[in-house]
Amino acid sequence: MKIGISACSDGQLNEWKKQNEELETILYERGIETVFAKHIYAKKDSFSGTDQERADDLMRFYQDDSIDAIYDISGGDLANGVLKNLDWDVIAAANKTFWGYSDLTTIINAIFTKTGKYSVLYQIKNLVYANGELQRKRFAEFVSKKNNALFDVKYTFLQGERMEGVVVGGNIRCLLKLAGTEYWPDMNGKILFLEAYGGEVSQIAALFTQLEQMGVFKQVEGIILGTFTAYEKSGATQSVFDLLVGHIPETLSVAKTTEIGHGTDSKAIVIGCNMELRN
Repeated sequence: MKIGISACSDGQLNEWKKQNEELETILYERGIETVFAKHIYAKKDSFSGTDQERADDLMRFYQDDSIDAIYDISGGDLANGVLKNLDWDVIAAANKTFWGYSDLTTIINAIFTKTGKYSVLYQIKNLVYANGELQRKRFAEFVSKKNNALFDVKYTFLQGERMEGVVVGGNIRCLLKLAGTEYWPDMNGKILFLEAYGGEVSQIAALFTQLEQMGVFKQVEGIILGTFTAYEKSGATQSVFDLLVGHIPETLSVAKTTEIGHGTDSKAIVIGCNMELRN
């Protein structure tokens, strides 16, 4: 197996090179060859390259038949800059899956909108972070097709008892960067997954208000709430669900999982595929 490692969002810091080298070694020991994109490390402010250069990196992986999958290791703010430079016909025709998290929510949902293809919301660098041993075990078992524990997510219903639909979404702030653009996914009948790293009560409330004002909560079949890192550490008296309730219909099903988000123990979720949840 051979994979491409991209950085479509903010450039990696130079002090993270050892992490990336460790990731390369871990994957090699599991029979996975890695090819790093040309533009990985920040060179000018947060940019590893121009929007065009980072998009070209991604397209090289899509056009290279020897690359089986693409894993983006970046995060931050810049990923939506590459969208205008991607060749959606090439992406649609390629038999490979894109993986990334956080700001890569923009690319993941654009891929679904433009091609109908699914992607995976997951940070491959979890293999070298604090919960690396657990993550390496899950990932190795997924790659070897031993089990699907990487995607086996526990959840509880907070409202309603069932939902079914194609999953869209990801990081709430980054998803909303697509609002009003050609890359925004059709929300009708979808399950909307939402998580966040930053943002305390007022910021998350504002984002929920925007989704409400866009009519999203009247279109979707259900909502899955992942972890909201800063919010959950803020000491807020209201939970994320408490905040959400004022923006959604009483009939809309809502589930909560603590297993997907920015935590280094996070599992993966497929964006662009059908999912059914039952109480």
